[in-house]
Amino acid sequence: MNYARFLTAVSAARKPSAIRMLTELQLRSPPSLISLAGGAPNPNTFPFQSASIEVKNGQTITFDETAMKRALQYSASSGIPELLTWMKNLQKSLHNPPTASYSPENGQMDMCVTTGSQEGLSKVFEMLINPGDNVLLDAPTYSGTLAALQPLGCNLINVPSDQDGMIPAALKQVLSRWDPSEIHKPGNTVPKILYTIPNGGNPTGASMTAERKKEVYELARQYDMLIIEDDPYYFLQFDKPWAPTFLSMDVDGRIIRTDSFSKILSSGLRLGFVTGPKPLVDRVVLHIQASTLHTSTFTQLIVSQLLHSWGQEGFLQHIDGVIEFYRKQRDAMISSADKWLKDFAEWHSPSAGMFLWIKLKGIADTQQLIREKALEKEVLLVPGGVFMINSSDPCPYVRAAFSLSTPEQIDEALRRLSSLIQEAL
Repeated sequence: MNYARFLTAVSAARKPSAIRMLTELQLRSPPSLISLAGGAPNPNTFPFQSASIEVKNGQTITFDETAMKRALQYSASSGIPELLTWMKNLQKSLHNPPTASYSPENGQMDMCVTTGSQEGLSKVFEMLINPGDNVLLDAPTYSGTLAALQPLGCNLINVPSDQDGMIPAALKQVLSRWDPSEIHKPGNTVPKILYTIPNGGNPTGASMTAERKKEVYELARQYDMLIIEDDPYYFLQFDKPWAPTFLSMDVDGRIIRTDSFSKILSSGLRLGFVTGPKPLVDRVVLHIQASTLHTSTFTQLIVSQLLHSWGQEGFLQHIDGVIEFYRKQRDAMISSADKWLKDFAEWHSPSAGMFLWIKLKGIADTQQLIREKALEKEVLLVPGGVFMINSSDPCPYVRAAFSLSTPEQIDEALRRLSSLIQEAL
């Protein structure tokens, strides 16, 4: 694939930071090397000496004085080596990407650590999207994605979706405006990027079937598009076997995948990953070199120690416990929705994630209802409009999260919502 054709002028102009390269060279050098090159501060001047973190299973993560000095110091922009190695092995074992064995220039699978998957996403967008570009996505979609895309001045084109995610026939219809033979002509307007959340979509809870993914991937091949597979709810799929990912079927090296530890280990540690073809991951790393330098060394080492002590089996056992919690929460919300809302609303039970997407009957727009009336009833949901490309369009939906509230609170919240709807009607 010709990756150069996808890059913005800004991304193509990025050059490696000489200082960062020296820092990373030093990290790989023997202790006998005497370096006067780096501008790293002396860790002996830092006030923190050691740390010990208790894990719920009784294990302890410890940082002695030596480990603490490393944790508090600069590290490689792509991520600390032992965490990256662990994650690459996990990706290979979960997704078996065809690109794992490719040469780097042909799109070999590579990875970098980002400060949450949101940093990865915004850097990927800035790498690929020029003002005026046509970008495909299936709205309603994550408001953070819209917030990152809209200032870039691109044209967001909606591909219709349902409870099984993006509809391939609808994507084919949208793409029929362009002729695939024009892709490589200068000045063509054929979309180069397709963005989707394939599992437990935020806000809809929709998950794309394997069959649909195959059809979407084939259309991406036909029109030479990159697919951004934003998958923060991959590890919150309630039913096994989990659906195969776009990464697992990527024979061309056209998938850029973002993963997150926010929903399964900690949202505050800010740890995410970008997986994709090496030529594109390298560009993301160059942007990191010139912006955040790297994700916190301390948080990376905490998580790396935890994952190495668990192994893949222990990690997946932890995931099973997380899934079980969210499955019960979802069941509680569906049960309360059946009890309070069945005459006033409709919904589909999500097979992944932490949200229920509810369509209110007889209410054209939920914006005013939620912003003005819901607080009086002491219940808060997100009005659906914020997830639409044009947030001012009327939208009859609300998003309800089942992650934080107890089943009793969920039940009471939906009772209050039911009363709110009845008054509005």
